[in-house]
Amino acid sequence: MPPLPPVTQALLLANVAIFFLDELLGRTLTVWFALWPIGSAEFWPWQIGTYAFLHGSFNHLFFNMLGLWMFGSELEMVWGQKRYLQFYAASVVAAALTQLIVNAVLGSAAPTIGASGGLFGLLLAFAMIFPDRIILLFFVIPVKAKYLVALYGLIELYQGAYVMNSGVAHFAHLGGMLGGLLTLRYWRRQPPFRRR
Repeated sequence: MPPLPPVTQALLLANVAIFFLDELLGRTLTVWFALWPIGSAEFWPWQIGTYAFLHGSFNHLFFNMLGLWMFGSELEMVWGQKRYLQFYAASVVAAALTQLIVNAVLGSAAPTIGASGGLFGLLLAFAMIFPDRIILLFFVIPVKAKYLVALYGLIELYQGAYVMNSGVAHFAHLGGMLGGLLTLRYWRRQPPFRRR
């Protein structure tokens, strides 16, 4: 398991602190900082970033932070703090924009919370940079990163299309992956971005 570099550590601490503060305040933060659909009275522009620091349960928080530590730490050590934070933010924002579009199309009034969109961007980047790295699925089944992330992406697509009212923002996860992919392609000057 990787060490805990500074930006990943700060994100972990912020998420944990905000979770317990929100619990203490009776979910008041969720009302103001969750990502509400555009057009609802509760929507505010800052929610495109703030929703990623809120979690609905301790399990939700724990597994997102475990993934952030496992995958984000190594990416931060490869990219450095600034680029890592830019990538994570791009994934979070892309996830939010995707979810806002899906909510508008489906007419959903439910808010979105959680760092999962950013985490799915990190998962995609990890698989592209370390495609043959072995990850233990469910802590026992060895799978190469590239296959695991492809499997996660397909599961999210299936569940987003066919599993209704699950309470999980599957398209936000896919949006985070898309944001991560576009960010990597931008950095590498690959299509649809021009080379200099």
